[in-house]
Amino acid sequence: MVINPNALGLDLPPGAMRVQPSLWYANEPAQQNTWGNLLSAREASGMHPVLLVNDESRSLTWDEDLDVEHVSHPDDHDLEEVLISLWSSVQAEDADQDDADTIAPFTPEWPGLAPAGEPLADADATAARVAAELLDAGRLKNARAGLIPVRRSADIPAALGWLGPCNHADTGLLSTVLRSWENRFGIRVVALHFDRLDVSVAAPPRTMPAALAVAAEHHAFCPDNVWQGYDTIREYAERALLSRQHWTFWWD
Repeated sequence: MVINPNALGLDLPPGAMRVQPSLWYANEPAQQNTWGNLLSAREASGMHPVLLVNDESRSLTWDEDLDVEHVSHPDDHDLEEVLISLWSSVQAEDADQDDADTIAPFTPEWPGLAPAGEPLADADATAARVAAELLDAGRLKNARAGLIPVRRSADIPAALGWLGPCNHADTGLLSTVLRSWENRFGIRVVALHFDRLDVSVAAPPRTMPAALAVAAEHHAFCPDNVWQGYDTIREYAERALLSRQHWTFWWD
């Protein structure tokens, strides 16, 4: 059963429940403290907070541009199998581009999971701070608060039927990876755009070997991060992951 948070007497902005997919969606733009303020609704209703970013330039809306029926459930997948498959697919594309140097020091064989990080702070407090910083920097323009009826933050993209990574992978596969990152690195899904995902990271890698190991997983998860922003995985690990508490992913 989904509880309508409007009926709980919480200090929420005006908003309404949507049916398919099921979510509560605010009527007003998010403020700097919005994500953190939604935690009380999570405790009361079991619905997890996320900021949903509209793209007015392309007339995309959170009413229409979701497809639950064509997204698998993360319960149906095995983490290692997912990452091996995604890594192999990316390596095939790398080979086609004659760009094998991109993955050094790795080889086309899947290198295995990165070790868990040590938390720097509480995961929810980190998420609230990262969300506030992104809003303050203007990186979440037209964002509105959302509450999604899921068991954990990592399941939000799949539960919404989000199609942002559809040119790379089924969203259910990526939520499987996000679940593991939630366990190992204390991530929270902070914001969804129509082709971008922002997560907070409470336990980021703090050495280059650890950052490289995480970078391999990122390259399988979202190869455009490296292909369209950095020359190599090593550069990506150093500049985008080392001690960073915000990870962002973008799919072409």
